[in-house]
Amino acid sequence: MSKGVCVVVGVGPGNGAAIGAQFAANGYRVALCARNKERLNEIAGKIKGSRAFSYDVKDTEASPEVFAQIRQQVGPVNVLIYNAGAGAFANIDDATLENFQDAWEINCRGLFHTVKAVLPDMRAAGSGNIVIIGATASIKGGANFAPFASAKAGQRGLAQSLARYLGPEKIHVSYVILDGIVNLQRTRQQMPGKPDEFFMEPSQIAETVYFLTQQPSQAWTFELDLRPFPEKW
Repeated sequence: MSKGVCVVVGVGPGNGAAIGAQFAANGYRVALCARNKERLNEIAGKIKGSRAFSYDVKDTEASPEVFAQIRQQVGPVNVLIYNAGAGAFANIDDATLENFQDAWEINCRGLFHTVKAVLPDMRAAGSGNIVIIGATASIKGGANFAPFASAKAGQRGLAQSLARYLGPEKIHVSYVILDGIVNLQRTRQQMPGKPDEFFMEPSQIAETVYFLTQQPSQAWTFELDLRPFPEKW
């Protein structure tokens, strides 16, 4: 028996795919969303009970149509995982206005209009879960993180506002701060000398994300930090 519909926005071969697989394994029908439809189809082909939907969070006109397709083909949305996040890693001298704008469009504006698209379903059901994947930059702006840190800080502020406003409607909003390097092929290539324990495993991140959506309303978590044990903090 299906637990409902989980939409994962910002799906790639790391956290997005792992989160989709985790929810599918636990009885959810899963909608996977990203810009690259070809790669998305490959990921969906490996996750039983999932479907791929092309979605660019920078396109403010896209969300109503995409979520209408999801409702028609998969069902009304019970869980939203917002994993879309990008930004240039540069200081104020090297960063461009385009870098800055791009980071905000993906991390903040994209979250804003995506949440608006799923709220009618959650309100109709009388409950829902929204999990936003954040980063340490949301609370600690590094010297070379000007576009990314500002966008992530804005995203965290929006998430907190959403949590306070939507909580009384039994819609649980939570923010996961990832403090570390995710284990991906490209990060392994960039850091060939690092041991396994240096990296964060997407499957383990996915387990925590799923856990947040199963919490009883009397004991909700808003913010949760995840980091590998050797990480300095």
